[in-house]
Order: sequence, then structure tokens, then C-alpha cells
Amino acid sequence: MIGHWPVLFLLLCPVLQAQQVAVNDKVTGILGQDVSLPCAFITSDTSMRLTQIMWSKNGTNVATFSPLHGPHIQDTSHYQQDPTPTSTTLKIISLRASDEGEYVCEVTIFPGGNRRGSTYLSIKAEPKISAEAVPAMAGEQEVPVAKCASANGRPLSQITWRSTLPGNFENTVTNNSDGTYTVLSVYRTVPTWTVNGQQVVCSVNYEATETNLPVDLYVQFHPVVNIEGYDDNWYLKRTGASLTCNAQGNPPPTVYTWKTANGSPLPSNVKAKENVLYVDEVDERINTTIVCEVTNALGSRASQQAVLVRERALETQTNNAGAIAGGVIGGVLVLLLLAAVIFILIRRGGAHNKKERGTYNPKTRVFGTGKPSQEFTYQDDSEIDRPLKSSGPLRDSGLSPSLAEEEDEAEERMNYNVLEDDDEEEKFNMVGPMLQLRSHHDPYFDDDMESQTDGSIISRTAVYV
Repeated sequence: MIGHWPVLFLLLCPVLQAQQVAVNDKVTGILGQDVSLPCAFITSDTSMRLTQIMWSKNGTNVATFSPLHGPHIQDTSHYQQDPTPTSTTLKIISLRASDEGEYVCEVTIFPGGNRRGSTYLSIKAEPKISAEAVPAMAGEQEVPVAKCASANGRPLSQITWRSTLPGNFENTVTNNSDGTYTVLSVYRTVPTWTVNGQQVVCSVNYEATETNLPVDLYVQFHPVVNIEGYDDNWYLKRTGASLTCNAQGNPPPTVYTWKTANGSPLPSNVKAKENVLYVDEVDERINTTIVCEVTNALGSRASQQAVLVRERALETQTNNAGAIAGGVIGGVLVLLLLAAVIFILIRRGGAHNKKERGTYNPKTRVFGTGKPSQEFTYQDDSEIDRPLKSSGPLRDSGLSPSLAEEEDEAEERMNYNVLEDDDEEEKFNMVGPMLQLRSHHDPYFDDDMESQTDGSIISRTAVYV
């Protein structure tokens, strides 16, 4: 007998697959509204007969339908049925949070036995969201300035804030008796007078849907007063001068009062109209401190402006000072420019002298750099017809001993000057062109001198250096 079970199972599989209980896996209902849960028995076997359909929740019978005995409901005020010979639909009236849960539909058939299907009912409640400012008085302590609420919602909402102001917020959750939740969020900051009119945003997230509610903050504060219009150039006989009293306050300012700091009345040439003080013509009576007092519902605050009356307009003095300053700056710039030009010329001259630096040959009386292309000699025209001199020592030239000694000493002196260090050589090259004119006759330089129109003599060698 046991060996026949696999064969029997294979024969019953098509029958079992042809029978099923059709239900919805999940249904969402709105709190306070009605919802329907369908259940039907589907089969292709005409020999199967439905005898009963029963709905239950948490193991408790809710409603039953029998084709033979009809429907049976435990609580007719909350449940209803809509049956057919092979199905029934459970209708729940005015959903409550407690209705949320799993509902089982059990179908009894003959001769097949029982079949089941289950539906999970989810109850939701759309929250009522709101946001508003909390009036605050200006101060230095952190206080609530805005609140935001998500009331009677299911499931729970999440609330956050966005703001450029430094502040904090705190959320409070309340479980309502009907199974809903209320979330209250309070935003806190230090209510300075500049906070008034600033905007913060309450962000409510419910079921992956975000709603943003902007809130304009409301801070009450005494008037903040500032006087404008004085340019430190009020001079005698000036016309059209005026002062403007700018004030902010919450509640808005209602009264502007102009007066002097010492309590004396305003001069007759001064007229006050709301927040503007007009001066017909400036004279010595305006040389005082003027006060503007502003009042709103919270109290009064004042600001003052000291007025100095000048004998003449400050504009002329300012122009003269500007001209003097401009001249000084221009002169400094010219001096800097000249210094830069002189510096560049000196640098170029130094570089040129270094390039032309060489040795002096006392025999030929020539300065050179050692490069053939840069050597040069000078020959007096008077020596063209003279016989060439010997290149030997002076004592063999036929000169007198005294002249030879003088020439040797001159040669030693010249060699000494040439062999000095680089700095002395540079000085020599720079000073050479500026050698003083000679007024006496020197026999040693006879061959190398040229008479000038004024009777003076200058070294040709020095000129070429």
C-alpha cells in the first residue's frame, strides 16, 4: 500500500494545482474609511463542492458564510459580507488603528478538505502638518522662535529644520488613543533684532514624501536708531542741509522726536517733518548736538549727531591738500625714475669697462685687451718721416742717463698702475678720460702730446682709453 503513495500523489497534483483560494496579499486602508477584503475559491473540478468560507483575525472568527446556512457576522456594526456561491468579500466599516493585522480566509470544500489564504491589512492616517513662528522678545538667551507639527498621522512622521541661523530643535512624539501619532518640533535660537524676518524651513517626511513649510520669524524689539546726512562740511550760509533719522523696530516706530542734547529748543531755521530734519540755511546756531528719539509700542530709543559749523566750505581745503599731496608724490616718482636711469647707466658703463680691460705696453704706449681686433696704436704725424726707434733698452737708444732714468721710472710707475687689482684698474679706466689739462712742457710726452688752442696739452693715450 505504501508503495502506491507516489503514484497517488502524482495523480492528485493536477487536481491540487487546479484548486486555490484567491486573496490579496496586502491591502492598505485609511483610518476612518471603509475597506474590502475579497476571498474566492477557484477550481476546475466540478465534483468539488464549497461548503463554507470563514474570515478570522488573530484566531478569532470575524465572519462566516455557508451556501446552505447563509452569512454569519460577529459584529454587524463593524463588519459586513458580500457572498456568492464560491466567494465572499469582508467589508470593514470605519477603520480603526486596531483593525490593522493579518486576516485569514479559510475555505472548506467537499471532498477536498480546507484551503487557506491570508491578507495583511495596513492602516494609515494622513497627518495634518503645520508650521508657524513663535513670537519672541529680543534678548541674549536661546528661546523657541518657531514650531512645526505633524498631527494624528500613522505611521510616524520625521521632522527636521533647515536654516542659516545658528540654532537647535527638539522633537516630541505623542501616541494618540486612536493609534495615530503626533510629532511636535520646536526650533530655538537667540532672538536678536536682526533675526526678525529671517526664514527657517520645517521639513516633514511622511511615507517617503517630503513637505517643506517655510516660516518667517517674528522677534519684537525696541527701535534701533541711526542718523544719516551729516557730511562734516556744514559751513555758514550753506543751504539744503538735512538729517535723516533711520529707525527699525517691531512693532514699527510710530513717533519721531527731534531735539538738542542740552535741552535747548531747535533753532528757527530748522524744520522737522517725521524722520527728516531740514535746515534752511546753516548758521552758528546749528553748531550743537542734535538728537532723534524714536518710539514704538515697546518704548523709546535715541541717537545723536554732533554738528560742527565751519566758516567756509571744506571742499576748497580738501582740493588744496590734494594738490599738495599730488605734487609731493609726483616729485618722489620723478626722483625714483632718475635714480633708476643713473643706476642702469652705471651698470652698463661698468660692464663695458670690464669688457675693454687689457694691458698697457709702455713701449708702444697702447692699452689693449689682448685681442688683435681690439688693439690700437697712435702715431704722431710729426714722426712719419723719422727713422724707426730701436726696440732695445733705453740705455742703448742714445738718450742721456738722466732721461733714461726718468723713462724707467715712468715705465715702472705705469706698470705698477696696470698691475693693481681689478677695482683700482676700473677706477683708472673711469678716471682716465677726465685727466686734467697740463700747462707745462714734459719732454717725455713730447711725442705723444698735441697742442691745444688755449695752450694746454692733453694726453692722446688718456683720450683713447
